[in-house]
Amino acid sequence: MVIVAGHITVEPRQRESYVAGCVSVVEQARGAAGCLDFAITADLIDPGRVNIFERWESQAAVKAFRRSAPATSKARQCSRPR
Repeated sequence: MVIVAGHITVEPRQRESYVAGCVSVVEQARGAAGCLDFAITADLIDPGRVNIFERWESQAAVKAFRRSAPATSKARQCSRPR
């Protein structure tokens, strides 16, 4: 099993729209082969923090998802602050 966990920092006033813009990335990841869990969530304490958590069956599953063109395109859209 592979776990990817971390966070990013966004402008607090943009956090809600940022997280909302990531819905399609989360949906696609959760539907990907080997994905056991995938979440992008607003932190409960820090208004500028977005937490990221991924759980995959294998490193190969992570790599396959990262290489997929739709995933890459949507991740770029998600990473642009609104």
